[in-house]
Amino acid sequence: MIRTAPLPHADDDWWRSAVVYQVYVRSFADSNGDGVGDLQGIRQRLPYLRELGVDALWLTPFYTSPMVDGGYDVADYRDVDPMFGTLADFDAMITDAHALDLRIIVDLVPNHTSSAHQWFTAALAAGPGSPERARYLFADGQGAHGELPPNDWESIFGGPAWTRVADGQWYLHLFDPTQPDLNWRHPEVRAEFLDVLRFWLDRGVDGFRIDVAHGMIKAEGLPDVGFSTMTTGQRQVELLGKGRLPYFDQDEVHEIYRTWRPVLDSYPGGRMAVAEAWAETPERLARYIGPDELHQAFSFDFLDATWSADSFRKVIDTALAESQVVGAPTTWVLSNHDKQRHVTRYGDGAEGLRRARAASLLMLALPGSAYLYQGEELGLPEVLDLPDELRQDPAFLRTGESRDGCRVPIPWSGDLPPYGFGPAGSEVSWLPAPATWRALSVAAQTGVPGSTLELYRAALRIRHEHPALAVDAGGVAWLEGEPGVLAFSRTAGSTVLTCVVNLSGAPVLIDGYGEPILASEPLTGQGSGQLLPVDATAWLERR
Repeated sequence: MIRTAPLPHADDDWWRSAVVYQVYVRSFADSNGDGVGDLQGIRQRLPYLRELGVDALWLTPFYTSPMVDGGYDVADYRDVDPMFGTLADFDAMITDAHALDLRIIVDLVPNHTSSAHQWFTAALAAGPGSPERARYLFADGQGAHGELPPNDWESIFGGPAWTRVADGQWYLHLFDPTQPDLNWRHPEVRAEFLDVLRFWLDRGVDGFRIDVAHGMIKAEGLPDVGFSTMTTGQRQVELLGKGRLPYFDQDEVHEIYRTWRPVLDSYPGGRMAVAEAWAETPERLARYIGPDELHQAFSFDFLDATWSADSFRKVIDTALAESQVVGAPTTWVLSNHDKQRHVTRYGDGAEGLRRARAASLLMLALPGSAYLYQGEELGLPEVLDLPDELRQDPAFLRTGESRDGCRVPIPWSGDLPPYGFGPAGSEVSWLPAPATWRALSVAAQTGVPGSTLELYRAALRIRHEHPALAVDAGGVAWLEGEPGVLAFSRTAGSTVLTCVVNLSGAPVLIDGYGEPILASEPLTGQGSGQLLPVDATAWLERR
C-alpha cells in the first residue's frame, strides 16, 4: 500500500471553517461518454472547484456495488466500481486534488452492506446459528411457524424492515432488502471497519462522512417500536420526535467512534470525520462530537428551518450554543443528495431562487463549516417531472417518494441536454436534464454579473479573505431591527462584517451597518442608506 502524503503545510484544524462541496459522483462529470459520472470526470473538473473557492470535496460512494441504492449498497469497501473507474483513477484524482489544495472526504457506509457482499452471501450459504450469520442481524420469526417478522420495525424506504430467507430465518434491513444491517456488536465487524479506515487514509483521504452514523447499534433484544413508523413515508427526524427508537441513537454507538478517533489522529494533516446523525434532541446529537469521537455532525435543523426570521434565529442560536458545549464548530447545510433542492423547497421559480441565494449568503456568513451540494452554486431547482420509469431511488417503488430529482446530472455547457456532462458529442446521461437548464449551465453563468455562480464565487472569495469571517473571528452578535429582518455582526479587531437578511415581505432600509460588499439581489440607494429587497441578504463592512 502506498501512503499518500497529506497536503503541503497542512492545517490540522482546516475542517473547522472549511467549505465542503458534495460531489454526487454519478451526476458530476462523465469522462467516457457512458452517461454516468466517474472519477476521471471529477479529476478533469477539479480546476472549476478550485476557482469556485471550496476547500474540500465530499464524494458519495464509488465503491464496488450493484447500485441498487446509488452506491450506498457496498459490495467491496476497498475497491472502485468499474462504473466509476479504478483505484489508479482514485489515486490520480486525489493527487491532483491535493496539488490544487483541495482535500478529499469520502463516504463511509458502516450500518449495512450490499446483499452482494461476500460476507452476506456466505451468511446465506452457512445457515442458522453459523459464525457467518453472526456478522449480520438474523433472527427467527414470530408465529406458530416463524412466518411473522421478529418485530414490528419498518424500513426507512417503506415496508417491513425484515426479509425472510429460504431456511425460514429473517434478516434486518433498515433500508432496502439488498442492504442487510451489520451486527456491530460482533468484533469482526468492528475490526473490519478499522481496517477500511486505514486503507483509505493510506491513500491520502482527508476525512470521512459517516452514513447513518446514529444507526449501527440496535437495542438488545430487538424490542418492538410500538407504533407505526413508516406507513406514510415519514423520515427519521419525524420519528425521533416521538422518542428514541430502538434502532437509532443508542448509547453504545459512541463506543465505536471512540475506537475510530485514535486511528484518525494517528495520521498527519488533520484527518477528520463528520456524522450524518439524527437524534431526539440537540444535546444527544452533540454527543457524537468531541476530542475522543467525531469532529463534526451535520446541522440538519438549519436545512429544515422555515422561511422566517424566527425559525432561522432559533436554529442558529441552538446550533451555536451546542457548538460551545462540545468545543467544535457548527456544520451548516442547505441541500444534499437526500433532500429536495432548496430552490424548490423555498417556493421554486423566481421566488425560490431568490430565497435560495439569500439563504446561501446567510449560511456562508455564519461561523463554522458549510457543506454545499453540487449544482446549488448554479441555482438548480429540483427536477419534479422525471418519468417514473427512469427513477432509480429504491424508495420510490415502496413509498412513492423519490430522491432522483436532486440527483440529475449538473449542466456544464451547451444548448442541449446533457449540457456538456460527458465528452464532446456525448448525448446520454443516466437521468435527463430539463430544457430550462441551458440557462443555468456553468458556461452560461460564468462571467455574468449577478449570476448565481458568480455570487457564490464572490461569497467564497470574501469568506476566505475577510478577517471577520475567519475561523478565529468573533461569533454571532445579533442586532435588533425591524420585524422579519435577521441581522448579526461578526468582528475581528476594528473590522465588522454585518449580515442582514430581509424576510419581512417588504423592502427595508439598511443604514448604519457600513458599506455593502455583497448582496444576493441588487440594492437601491435611498437617502444615506440602501434598500434591501424582499427575500435578499446583504453583507456590509465597517472598518
